[in-house]
Amino acid sequence: MRKKLEACLLHHLGVIISKPKWRNFQLVSSSGYIVLGARLIKQSKELFGDDVPPSPFSMTNVGEWEKFRNIDMDKEAHIIDSLNSSSTKRRGHVDANKLAVLKAWRRIDCRTREALRRSFLTDLIEGYEACIRAFIQESGDEDVLALQVQDPFHRLLLHGVCEFYNLVSVTVSETKDTDSLKTTRIKKKKMGVVDVPNITLSHFLKMSKEGVW
Repeated sequence: MRKKLEACLLHHLGVIISKPKWRNFQLVSSSGYIVLGARLIKQSKELFGDDVPPSPFSMTNVGEWEKFRNIDMDKEAHIIDSLNSSSTKRRGHVDANKLAVLKAWRRIDCRTREALRRSFLTDLIEGYEACIRAFIQESGDEDVLALQVQDPFHRLLLHGVCEFYNLVSVTVSETKDTDSLKTTRIKKKKMGVVDVPNITLSHFLKMSKEGVW
């Protein structure tokens, strides 16, 4: 191998390798790399002249290299598997929340969904939602939540929030003196499951307007 390399270098560069310099070429392990090694030496000579600086590899600390070379591959694989498993669990948890909020969103009437999308009354929707979530958590199956909302568009948004949480909502007219008041009565469905998604409707709408969903 040494004779082949010496002959190649002599042919291409007119270089004769002295014994001390021969150690620098012992990394060339097959005849297929001989011409490549010669070309690299030629480029190195053009850049640095005859005094070629030592390579970073040759200056590597022996102790650090030994640590790198003796990595416990089983331990490394176990760490990688643990990281992948935890990220899969987090992704599954996030996906479950997304599925829950999308299921609740599809329960809303299409006309009401469009109104919610176009609405910029975030504080109003959050207020309705806070009342309804508290009602779900603190009330019994036969309890009724009554809210007096006189604006027709606001009532439409309220009905949408109720549909999101799978509740029954009915608006009735009540006459008080000469005034006619609208009261929306909200209650839980009989034999129904009340869904309380971790992601609120107001947060879902905000994310949708920002293009995240």
